[in-house]
Amino acid sequence: MASIQHRRALAQGLHRPDGADVAAITQRLLAVQAQDYRQAKLAVRARTAGLTAADVDAAMDDRTVVVSWFNRGTLHLVHRDDHAWLLGLTAPTHERPLLKRLGDFDVGADLADTLVDRIVTVLAQDGPLDRRTLAERLEAARRRGEGLSVVHALGLSGARGLTVRGPVVDGQQRYALTRDWLGTEPPAPLQGAERDLALAELARRYLRGHGPAADRDLAKWAGLPLRDARAGLSAIAGELVPTDGDLVALRGEAAEIEAAPSRLPARLLPMWDEMTVGYRDRALLLRAGDEHRFANRNGIVPAIVLHDGRAVGGWSLARAKGVTTATAEPWDDGGFGRSVGRAVTAECRDVTRFEG
Repeated sequence: MASIQHRRALAQGLHRPDGADVAAITQRLLAVQAQDYRQAKLAVRARTAGLTAADVDAAMDDRTVVVSWFNRGTLHLVHRDDHAWLLGLTAPTHERPLLKRLGDFDVGADLADTLVDRIVTVLAQDGPLDRRTLAERLEAARRRGEGLSVVHALGLSGARGLTVRGPVVDGQQRYALTRDWLGTEPPAPLQGAERDLALAELARRYLRGHGPAADRDLAKWAGLPLRDARAGLSAIAGELVPTDGDLVALRGEAAEIEAAPSRLPARLLPMWDEMTVGYRDRALLLRAGDEHRFANRNGIVPAIVLHDGRAVGGWSLARAKGVTTATAEPWDDGGFGRSVGRAVTAECRDVTRFEG
């Protein structure tokens, strides 16, 4: 029987399924953390073969995928078909924190609404626009210097379904009105039977791209109360099989595992990758003695070298004369070992190729 971490790596597509592209990987994972868009693109690279960063930009430009505020009130890359229902399910839980953050900048609820209205007006007239240009158009941003209040106002507009991050121009994401970019109206918060169906779909899709997992893993990942995670899992109970302790997996997963590689080559996973943020804790990801690698980083989740589902090192990027170079460091004094080292070297080269 494959280990839990090996099965999770397969669920996440780290065996690079044949034909996987930006749309397929995004749908598989449902939501890819993307407060740093470059890291989200590198997460796609780790799960595909032959794509480039420009291909992810192209999927943004042709409206296949978008970035907006979903789980945990954090920016995520999602497929356009998942935007409305996932937002309608998760957004109500993080509007209040966004308003609180605006309050920290002396922006009360009324002024926040005014900022959102002005964002909509400016984007309707001149959008899509990058954040700097948009901030320059808003009076409240100028008095704050760096426009931090605008960042949270944009978060509020995204949580309300009014805006998304759409096209990429000169490497910069631009904000667009949802109705203009996706041709849909802002989704209302889901209620009643519609919400119950969305919770079931959330549980199904989460396990599809992250399982085996537990109800608390789902709750933390989605930023929803534990009772919601349990309701979603209960709704699809007939599709589940117990795995280990309180972990469950989708029925039929065994056939896919049997067809997948028994061992996975090393992969370079970016900061905030779904393997590191997709679960309640990292106990299964980290070897004994490596817990400090993730401690006291002020919210930064480091990039890791993954070998067969376990973190065995870290890596970083440097750019000089227009060329990106990836450098990996093992966490063991003895190094990566010959076979893992070859795979890591190939991955470092692939990052350079991917970023072009």
